Amino acid sequence: MIEKDGGTYRLSGSALIADARGLLDAGRALLLAETDKEIAVDLAAVSDVDSSALGVFFGLMRTAKERGVALRLINPPASLVSLAGLYGVSDSLPLT
Repeated sequence: MIEKDGGTYRLSGSALIADARGLLDAGRALLLAETDKEIAVDLAAVSDVDSSALGVFFGLMRTAKERGVALRLINPPASLVSLAGLYGVSDSLPLT
C-alpha cells in the first residue's frame, strides 16, 4: 500500500511479486498527480521484499524522472539493500 503524507509517500506491507503491479500502478498514479519536485518514499513499514520490489522502484523512478520529480528511497529494509547489492544496482537506487 502507498499513501501520500505531505512530500512523503509511505509504503507499507509487503513488496513481493504478488504486490508489484498494484504498487507500481498506485505509485505511478500518485506521481502523475504530483506537484512537488522532490518526493521521499519511506520504506520503514515494508515487511517483506523480493527482487520484484527493485523493478517497482525503477519503474517509479522512471515515471518520476519523466515528471521532473526527484525521488529518494528512505529507511530501506536491510533485505532491499542486500538485494540491490546482489544485483549490482545499489548505485542506481536513490537510497538514503
